[in-house]
Amino acid sequence: MPALTALAPAKINLFLHVGAVDADGYHPLTSLVAFADVGDRVSAEPSDRLSLSVAGPFAGGLSGGDGNLILRALRRLGQAAGTGEPGLRVALDKQLPVAAGLGGGSSDAGAALKLAREVLSLDIDDADLEAAAGVVGADGPMCLWMHTAWAEGRGERLTDEPRLPTLPAVLFNPGLPSPTGAVYRAYDAGPVAAADRPAPPADWSLGGVLDWLSVQRNDLEAPALALTPAIGDALAAVAATPEVALTRMSGSGATVFGLYPTHEAAEAAARTLASAHPAAWVRSTRLAVQ
Repeated sequence: MPALTALAPAKINLFLHVGAVDADGYHPLTSLVAFADVGDRVSAEPSDRLSLSVAGPFAGGLSGGDGNLILRALRRLGQAAGTGEPGLRVALDKQLPVAAGLGGGSSDAGAALKLAREVLSLDIDDADLEAAAGVVGADGPMCLWMHTAWAEGRGERLTDEPRLPTLPAVLFNPGLPSPTGAVYRAYDAGPVAAADRPAPPADWSLGGVLDWLSVQRNDLEAPALALTPAIGDALAAVAATPEVALTRMSGSGATVFGLYPTHEAAEAAARTLASAHPAAWVRSTRLAVQ
């Protein structure tokens, strides 16, 4: 069988409400998660052993060694399938920044898992795939299915949300990583909010959703800004673009996003931002139900 390729899209937390850390060291959360039409590319083909090669503009921030999330997930999948380590040659074209709040590693693993099931004709069900995806973290299952969804609990309780309209957006990463663990520790040291799930929008039109999102929050934004002030500069840069309706950080940063009334406005904003900030990673995109 020839190599198969899949998009591993960027994951965006449209809001992120985070509660106090529990006895197991996890934080309860509520989020509405959408996926972009930009991301990494993952390819897979049969081989006599499991291997991973990494290329692309952000390959330097990753290791192709045993700790890579793709390899960890595929080894867990092999255990579930009873085949041992799967014979698969995987290639990752790393187009998303690393440690960027975009769920890139989890999305890469999710794409690789689905490709492995198809390429190797594995007799495993969706529950086995989810279990393998869970090895990469709480966002593993959501990044496996890549659906717009409400995420609750530790991020593993998912409810699809098909009513979300396509959201024209710009993604802006200032070129610096934002360490997730440090951001959560800083959050724990300050006033802690609640992982409350807001009532859904009464109006699911684009304008109604933008109005509703404007009163939500990302509880990790303040601690992330304290650790990485460049995130604040990124938010200000996006907020200064014409027609922007909302700016917010995604996940634990450092990527921020702006939402716009039209894709044309988002594309114009992306061009302006890329010209003014040549060291930043800037993309216009559509956030939509996959």
